[in-house]
Amino acid sequence: MDAVFFIKKERYENIKNMLLSDDMVSRQSLDFRDNKVLGMENEGYYLKISGSKESIEKARKIIGSSGKELIGKEKELILKKINEQENDAVAGFGNIFG
Repeated sequence: MDAVFFIKKERYENIKNMLLSDDMVSRQSLDFRDNKVLGMENEGYYLKISGSKESIEKARKIIGSSGKELIGKEKELILKKINEQENDAVAGFGNIFG
């Protein structure tokens, strides 16, 4: 299961530390991306969590009003941008190690 959140810039460090210090959430795949790296205008960070339903629910509680869970087209757009970056990185490594 995947969830995507937008975290306000001023809350990013605190939220990141709380997520990484939580035993359940920290065991999931957490992918933080700066909004500018993804070509977005919002001031903050995107977080993609891949993991169990329970861990994503716990992350929702930790993030609370410091962020916003994305749904629908907005979520799909961010997932697409993250996947494109990952694919570009893999292709780049393939060219280096050919």
